[in-house]
Amino acid sequence: MRTPDQPSAFTSDSARDKYYAVYDRVLGELWPVPVDAVDVETRAGTVRVHRAGPAEGDPVVLVAGAGANALAWYRYIEPLARTRPVLVVDPLGEPGRSVQRRPLATGADVGGWITDVLAEAGAERAHVTGFSAGGWAAMEQHLGGGGRVAALTLVDPGGFAPLPRRFIRWALAGALASTLPRTLRHRMAGVVSNGVLREDALVELMRAGWSFRRRVPIPPTYTDDQIRAASVPVQVLLGARSALLDAQTLAARLAAVVPSWRVEIVPGTGHSLPVEAPDLVVDRILTFPGQARPETATPEHSTNG
Repeated sequence: MRTPDQPSAFTSDSARDKYYAVYDRVLGELWPVPVDAVDVETRAGTVRVHRAGPAEGDPVVLVAGAGANALAWYRYIEPLARTRPVLVVDPLGEPGRSVQRRPLATGADVGGWITDVLAEAGAERAHVTGFSAGGWAAMEQHLGGGGRVAALTLVDPGGFAPLPRRFIRWALAGALASTLPRTLRHRMAGVVSNGVLREDALVELMRAGWSFRRRVPIPPTYTDDQIRAASVPVQVLLGARSALLDAQTLAARLAAVVPSWRVEIVPGTGHSLPVEAPDLVVDRILTFPGQARPETATPEHSTNG
């Protein structure tokens, strides 16, 4: 598989400017609380960070998945910021207001820019939450020895199984459905198991991002030894109908390899778990680590650790 040898970027300055116009408007429409937007210089480029919540305390850091940015977490800002500092990033390599200047060829490259953001923020015990490719990025930061992390929440993360063909079909189906009129697009959300299709503003932003050329590594699959190397509390939230992962198979593997990890399969959700069950994900972030094991658990909604 080809290693990225140049940065991700928009196809032209005009395409970038059009995207930024949509980004700024959607940010104004969706963002529920005041935020401070700062640009942080990292080893691979400039990262846009949106900060909300108290000035002091251990932050929650939110890292979006492929094709997305900080705006995808808009439902999370207000409930998290009530009690914790929140740092929401536009990931390097994805469409947004971050500007990548060096190739991201390895997981170490990806994890490295997160370490730089945490260092600039003065974070010593961050709770890093990553979705999909962002979950892999969060794991890479920790396994790379970047420190500054006290806990990880990985939401339907990459890196824990080979990329299946059904995920490619799911992504293509979502892209095609995003071009449909609103009412039909909303109906198709259930058909293709993609709750993002009901998010009108995020769909508009996604379509504007088609002018972005994404050049990032595809996560290889972690070995059992690599998974065991994690030295902080980890929880994994999986969509029961995920197109990326076989939730039951991965949950069983993690229970055997890292029984201390908290693993939950969320019924009625797919790979778009963060937009399909935001209240649940917020609750799990705020109560981890240290959440008591439920008295009962079903095969589709189980907790380990």
